[in-house]
Amino acid sequence: MDFELRRAREKLEKEQKDRKEKAKLRLERERKAKLEANRHREAIESAQRSRRIHAMEAQIKAEQQMEETIFAGRGISFNRVLEAVPFEGSGDKIKLPPSCFNELSEQGAFDKGPLHFQLSVAHQDHESTHGSTHAGVLEFTADEGTVGIPPHIWNNLYSKQDPNTPLVEVKYVWLSKGTYAKLQSEELGFSDIPNHKAVLETTLRQHATLSQDDVLTVKHGVLTFHLRVLELKPSSSVSVLETDIEVDIMGPDSLPEKTTQHVLKPLTFGKSESGIINEGEYAYYKFSIDDDTWKIIALGDVEIEVNLDSESNGDTDLYLSRHPLLFPNTHQHGWSSHDLGSKCLVLGSKDHTLGPGSYSVGVYGFKGTTKYNVSVTVKDTSKSNVGQQPMSSSSDGLTSTADTVECGNCKHYIPVRTIALHEAYCRRHNVICQHTGCGVVLRTEEVKNHVHCVKCEQAFHSTEMEKHMKVFHEPLSCACGVVLEKTQMVQHQSSECALRLVTCRFCGDMVQAGSLAVDARDRLRGLSEHESLCGSRTAPCDSCGRAVMLKEMDIHQVAVHQKN
Repeated sequence: MDFELRRAREKLEKEQKDRKEKAKLRLERERKAKLEANRHREAIESAQRSRRIHAMEAQIKAEQQMEETIFAGRGISFNRVLEAVPFEGSGDKIKLPPSCFNELSEQGAFDKGPLHFQLSVAHQDHESTHGSTHAGVLEFTADEGTVGIPPHIWNNLYSKQDPNTPLVEVKYVWLSKGTYAKLQSEELGFSDIPNHKAVLETTLRQHATLSQDDVLTVKHGVLTFHLRVLELKPSSSVSVLETDIEVDIMGPDSLPEKTTQHVLKPLTFGKSESGIINEGEYAYYKFSIDDDTWKIIALGDVEIEVNLDSESNGDTDLYLSRHPLLFPNTHQHGWSSHDLGSKCLVLGSKDHTLGPGSYSVGVYGFKGTTKYNVSVTVKDTSKSNVGQQPMSSSSDGLTSTADTVECGNCKHYIPVRTIALHEAYCRRHNVICQHTGCGVVLRTEEVKNHVHCVKCEQAFHSTEMEKHMKVFHEPLSCACGVVLEKTQMVQHQSSECALRLVTCRFCGDMVQAGSLAVDARDRLRGLSEHESLCGSRTAPCDSCGRAVMLKEMDIHQVAVHQKN
């Protein structure tokens, strides 16, 4: 009996314990469910609150951007995201679709002066990223949804590789006129260009804007320079239309390890510079003749000597030119020397092409690899004439026809008392060159090495003939299609070739000579096609302030102000 009661009590206690455990677990589950529900509700409320905050921030940002756009555009609000399409052109002027013209016209943008736009690289979500510059507008002829981008803008917006999604945000902005620009050339030699600021002005004439960190590409003849914009005033982006800008130009921070274009290395009078030149290559140097030195040269007291000495088995040629021709070569130069071995060019007062200014020296590797030394010296010629007296016409009887007789072999006048002895010796050891117009007296052992060119009939040593034929008589091809020998080619490219580079008298830039102007009056003035267009620009007269075309400024000064 007691055993059964005990078992019943134990069973009851166990059941009660199980019920308590189940109740406890149920309460725990209910508590966890309530907590989870609370967390879920809080997450939903947080997400809703976050979305409301983001929506408000986006609305505020959009309103701020709209206000900034309106402020930047001085009341004009224009913002488009367009697909960039490159086109070949110069300067920074873009092409926009006709719908942009209508939108800008409706807001009166054309009444506020020249149009300027800020261009920024954009993703497909239309959010601007890095890459920003400014531009003017060329025309409104682009396809809808696109913007035409010239190379200058493209290179400043994108890297060298084409972008996957070339989307550009185009925003109308108002820019103040620039007053100061600080530029830095990435290459050496930009300051060597004659009137290089005028060349820069010619490039800027194709631009409407300048932006800090942009890179300007300036071309001058065969040279290309890249100028980075370091600083602008009064702001980091300015308009360059109808304004005078003070420009400072700096050289590169460091010398480039390798360059694809020639550089003029400075030469100091009396100091030699050495180098190594390979066959077919050029090395260039420069020196200047100042006004004081030129005055002494003009008096005939000094001469300029340009010397080129070779120190190896190779051979070189020496070319010299006066600026604006920066890089003399086989086709274009002012002076040249093609002697074997050392070379020397002597420039004096009798040379009418000489004058104060800058000069370029070109060392050309004619054959093999040659180590050379080049130098420019000022040679005093006045001392060599001091103390010399004119020789008497009867000195020693040498010039007296009464006491001399002509040698039948060498044609020199010899004293009568020694003529027999002289002729006997002269006929054994001297030979006269029988070539027409030569008549040079040669030693017997020199006759075999004395030869004449079959084309120009000049006399040379036999070892010089091969080089003479290659330099002077090998046909040279001009870019205009003309094929001439060296002498004729130099004349052709200095005064005849339509593709030769000449300095424009109005902008100072190096341009192709081209043909004469279409306008008859400009042809009478001797203006080329480029000068006819370039001279059509107006500038204020210094005397009366009236706007006068550059090509008629001299006539205006004479006719109106009686100035020569």
